[in-house]
Amino acid sequence: MESPLEREGTERQVRVDAGMVTLDGDLNLPAGARAVVLFAHGSGSSRHSPRNRQMARLLNEARLATLLVDLLTPDEERVDLRTGYFRFDIGLLASRLIAATDWLAHNPDTGQLRIGYFGASTGAGAALVAAADQPQLVGAIVSRGGRPDLAEPTLPRVRAPTLLIVGGSDTMVIELNRAALVRLRCEKKLAIVRGATHLFEEPGALDAVARFARTWFERHLVSAVEEEAIRD
Repeated sequence: MESPLEREGTERQVRVDAGMVTLDGDLNLPAGARAVVLFAHGSGSSRHSPRNRQMARLLNEARLATLLVDLLTPDEERVDLRTGYFRFDIGLLASRLIAATDWLAHNPDTGQLRIGYFGASTGAGAALVAAADQPQLVGAIVSRGGRPDLAEPTLPRVRAPTLLIVGGSDTMVIELNRAALVRLRCEKKLAIVRGATHLFEEPGALDAVARFARTWFERHLVSAVEEEAIRD
């Protein structure tokens, strides 16, 4: 049988049971992975999004494993593309994230790694709700151009250190994130990428997001483990 170490460093498709449905995902486990980041994509996006995949690759280069998972089934995605019915169902999306988190915690390849969330757009709202419901499992959150306002009633319950990253030209979303920052009672920070719009399509914008995210995850996922090892 193939050992977990023999499978490291390769991306592979996985299937995650989430109640009555099964979700498709892509797991990348770099050699010597130090933590794992679960992606929560935004409205109308998927695990195949070029922006999500670029962000995952940059985190993989820092030896952070990544799980990109479609939070909707193919049938649900087809309905959502026509109607937008599911993309703002934060409760549903959060429940799917919780299932994926449980999958990571029990998978032999990732069960020993601390878990972080990377949420984009509406996915950031779902990430905050899911993190509030499982504080013992989620060690850090990063939001890119997120809608934390969609998790407004839950924000005071979030315990995981949370970094909100917004493009400097994304005026409305900046205000939504500033309002959410006030409601959060955990360790928190707002980072603004100058000149970037909502999708961070400008040259170097995603690289800046990756640097912010890497630093945050290393501080709150990796460093926490190293400190525990020293105490032990």
